[in-house]
Amino acid sequence: MNGTDLPAINAGLNALSTVFLVAGWLSIRLGHRLAHRNCMVAAFATSTLFLACYLYHKFVVMRGIHTRFEGPKEFLIPYLILLFSHIVLAMAIVPMAMVSMNRAWRERFDAHRRIARWTMPLWLYVSVTGVVIYFLLYRIWKPQ
Repeated sequence: MNGTDLPAINAGLNALSTVFLVAGWLSIRLGHRLAHRNCMVAAFATSTLFLACYLYHKFVVMRGIHTRFEGPKEFLIPYLILLFSHIVLAMAIVPMAMVSMNRAWRERFDAHRRIARWTMPLWLYVSVTGVVIYFLLYRIWKPQ
């Protein structure tokens, strides 16, 4: 394994986080609080590992140089909109997830539910779009 493997690993971590998020959401809907807690802790851990790997790849391996969009020009604006929304929401998710986890940990479930209603769909969007962006940049329109 080397630095060039990290984008695929990051996409895998985002996909795994998505699975944990959906499983956690289904678990709480079915009233399985312990399964919900375990899935959400796993999603948080997976996302944290993703963030560490992403930052390592971006700043150590790539030295801050961004990956060029190699797709057709007519897809550039939709891609940039997707990327911008992903980045902005990814930055918002970090404190939102931490607050959600903290409130659940302290058993302040009413307060937890109030923020989790926003955190869950945004976190899911960020995880899914992370995988989509990986496929667009590294699989569909590979860098030359």
